[in-house]
Amino acid sequence: MTNRMHSTDRVNLVTGATGTVGRQVVAELLRLGQRVRALTRDPATAALPDGVEVVRGDLTDPGTLGPALEGVTGLHLITFGGAYFAPLETGPRIVELAREAGVRRVTVLNGGGPTPLEEAVRASGLPWTVVMPVEFMSNALEWAERIRDHDEVREPFTGRLSALVHEGDIGAVAAVALTEDGHAGQEYLVTGPDVLTLHDKADAIAAARGRAIRVVELSEAEAVEQWRAEGRPQDVIDFLLEVYGNTPVEGRTVVDTVEKVTGRPARSFRQWAREHAEAFRA
Repeated sequence: MTNRMHSTDRVNLVTGATGTVGRQVVAELLRLGQRVRALTRDPATAALPDGVEVVRGDLTDPGTLGPALEGVTGLHLITFGGAYFAPLETGPRIVELAREAGVRRVTVLNGGGPTPLEEAVRASGLPWTVVMPVEFMSNALEWAERIRDHDEVREPFTGRLSALVHEGDIGAVAAVALTEDGHAGQEYLVTGPDVLTLHDKADAIAAARGRAIRVVELSEAEAVEQWRAEGRPQDVIDFLLEVYGNTPVEGRTVVDTVEKVTGRPARSFRQWAREHAEAFRA
């Protein structure tokens, strides 16, 4: 039988709490009746729900983390920080501080490959769970302005397949791993319930907003030009060309992790589109 610690027994510290997934981890922990502390560089702009204890701290500077870790038994970590989401190099010290604070469970949001922080957590001796999501459904919000203004999406590789996942389901898997027994040492690949093309995603958004969307396929050169105009660094552009042009099998294969871990089916992209329809309406 699963053992979930009562909220009065533990404090869960969520790092990256104002990010796409971090907000969902916070929301799910609150839904489970847990005490939540959120780490952010700027508490004044965090805009987190009532009941969340918001504290200042920076994972790139472990010296700022002492007060945030006081009394914490569950710790959710991200692996990137600083300029352009550079991999955090402070993992060993963060792990040391977590151990000293009495942390009993750690979840790590995998950022798409090995990182120093994740390696430090795996070697720490602390009970850890790695959450490995594929493409976020929320990435579609990058199209919102173009869709509102021109009723179109301009992207390369429009036939590529993706088992993209609702960010709320990523947060739910992490929250369960932080609050229940039986998840230590697990690597959870997290996907949505369907494998979709870009055309499928555009159709779902069009149905949700009540207006058609054209899909314009760019060549690789045109895509690079567009991404540079948007201010994306070259390493990000290279990454996008690789994952969009040669999506790994894990990114285009549905697995049932969400249902196994949370007890409910993964949410579909059509549901996500309905939830965010206003973002795509002029």
